Amino acid sequence: MNSSFDIIVVGGGHAGAEAAAAAARLGSGVLLITMDMGKVAQMSCNPAIGGVAKGQIVREIDALGGLTGVVADRSMLQFRMLNRSKGAAMWSPRSQNDRWAFSNEWRMQLEAIPQLYLWQDMVTSLIFKDSKVVGVCTASGQQIFANAVVLTNGTFLNGRIHIGDISFGGGRSGDPASQGITEQLVGMGFDAGRMKTGTPPRVDGRSLDYSKMEVQEGDSLVSGFSFLHTQKPTKQKHCYIAYTNPEVHDILQTGFDKSPLFSGRIQGVGPRYCPSIEDKITRFSDKSRHQLFIEPEGWHTVEMYINGFSSSLPAEIQYQAMKKIAGFENVVFFRPGYAIEYDFFDPTQLQNTLETKIIENLYFAGQINGTTGYEEAACQGLMAGINAHRKINNLSPLILSRSDAYIGVLIDDLVTKGTNEPYRMFTSRAEYRILLRQDNADIRLTEIGHKIGLASDERMDKVRKKISSTEKIYKILHELSAIPEQINPYLESIGSAPLTQKTKLHNLLSRPGVQLQALQLAIPELNNQIQLESYAEEAAEQAEIAIKYAGYLIREVENAQKMLRLENIRLHTTIDYLNITSLSMEARQKLSHIRPETLGQASRISGVSPADISVLMVMMGR
Repeated sequence: MNSSFDIIVVGGGHAGAEAAAAAARLGSGVLLITMDMGKVAQMSCNPAIGGVAKGQIVREIDALGGLTGVVADRSMLQFRMLNRSKGAAMWSPRSQNDRWAFSNEWRMQLEAIPQLYLWQDMVTSLIFKDSKVVGVCTASGQQIFANAVVLTNGTFLNGRIHIGDISFGGGRSGDPASQGITEQLVGMGFDAGRMKTGTPPRVDGRSLDYSKMEVQEGDSLVSGFSFLHTQKPTKQKHCYIAYTNPEVHDILQTGFDKSPLFSGRIQGVGPRYCPSIEDKITRFSDKSRHQLFIEPEGWHTVEMYINGFSSSLPAEIQYQAMKKIAGFENVVFFRPGYAIEYDFFDPTQLQNTLETKIIENLYFAGQINGTTGYEEAACQGLMAGINAHRKINNLSPLILSRSDAYIGVLIDDLVTKGTNEPYRMFTSRAEYRILLRQDNADIRLTEIGHKIGLASDERMDKVRKKISSTEKIYKILHELSAIPEQINPYLESIGSAPLTQKTKLHNLLSRPGVQLQALQLAIPELNNQIQLESYAEEAAEQAEIAIKYAGYLIREVENAQKMLRLENIRLHTTIDYLNITSLSMEARQKLSHIRPETLGQASRISGVSPADISVLMVMMGR
């Protein structure tokens, strides 16, 4: 085996897979070290990709040239575009996936990259030289050297699994924990903490009575995640919805005395927005029921995932409580739910590139930074892989701003604000969410991905054609008019005021409730002109959104440009904030700890006031 590589990626989860793939495809020689090569990008929890804000992230990964969207499309069981009834900024793609097909597809994608190599082993320590990382040591006694190392350890760092009053070491059910790295990094000056996450029971689908549940079907139109024309399923599997009830809650409460969550044996902080079932019935005691999503694990298995029933209670309590749910009377468990505690590192110890501030050429990505979710991990891995490659090749870093992408929001939130609980992305975290829609991720980011060499020429060509078609359709809507007798029946059917004279279509489309697709049905000339475009469906959607949200989009662009002025003012890393007496004491302490790279980043630090920013602006002016 080669003992030296350009980049070593530690961990083969979602962050590690994207990091290794990106760096290798950009030209670096990459070694991906994982404890089990049969579980690359394993869906350790929910076998699904996307959802609110998370779906936008996957489309951004794809637009930049990453692989999660492609893999998700090729392993899909069901697809739904969430929030279609709301504004376009809220539309979020989500897929149910075949757990095994997803992992296998990722493995094939990685093996197809010439400069990427895999090694099955456990990394036990890092090798340093003069405050730089230069390699790793493994459990099998290997010393492997590299110019940069990306740590994507997930939940494996000193991982501990809890089921009732039983606990044991493990990074995931059936896999050992990783030990040694946390202690070594803490000794180097890093701050570490503990977090908790959990997973629900998996059950035998043959034991369930689906007639007592609500059916949740997929969309008839499967648009998927990738902007490429990837393979999509021709059929879809159903998901189901069930509900807990007071009897279920009563049984669960009988096990609270053995719950590690309530006994204090779990020290880590759990996810606020995805609590365990015992946490839910405690925090929301006024609720008589909680929704559960019954989701298939694959095409060729009867295993079902009970989304919403995450638990660390004793297995027998979980089983007895679940039997009282309608449709679960004869349920058969494959394995109980469990909680897992693991180490993470305060992400304010990172630069915007995800390189650590203490050790040069060492990058962190994924749950090691305090995030939760495959999508959040994957986008960090992508950016860490890109930036590690660019750093060792003396290229400028790739940093996405908050107005560029949800990925930019996530990384900026982490390195600027830190987190004391598992971080999950929401649309509400993005102040420019009307700009950062899932439908325009390719327009926003593919040129960036193409410029650095990650997004293919094929992708760039598709984006250019889409933009060209959008501009043509936008022009058509501003030139064509509707006549009253042509369009009034439609307008009256949706309760919109009828026309009394010819009206330009863009004015008509700006009305609430008026849809472009309906205008195409009512006006043959419009339909014929739109269908002539090579990317008619996607381009028509872009043009419609541009017209309907014109005022909002203009305002968000103006706000983003104002903030960009602060982002362009760099703050030197050697500034002695503690001696700037005109700053508040809190600002001096926070700025000294985080050491923001720009004035814009400084303005987003909790405790740094507008007055403090004014002081810095005056100082920078001088």
